[in-house]
Amino acid sequence: MTQKIRFISAENGGIRLGGNPGVELGFGIKPMEIAAVIDQVGLDPNGVSHSSSMDFASEEGFDTDAGAWMLWEQVEAILSAE
Repeated sequence: MTQKIRFISAENGGIRLGGNPGVELGFGIKPMEIAAVIDQVGLDPNGVSHSSSMDFASEEGFDTDAGAWMLWEQVEAILSAE
């Protein structure tokens, strides 16, 4: 069975997408990059968890603490429009 994305975290001004613990499935800085990885790999049907880095994104290269969530919302908008 192919791993699905089940964990996201803010990192270096982008979002890291992970599967099982320690398994990286993708990374993107632009919404379309992240959406492309999600289209290719898919999200875990049981849900996606997140690191606290998503709440403190300014420590991970974003302009504000809300920056990672703003990026994620742009990704969700792209995915819902498909």
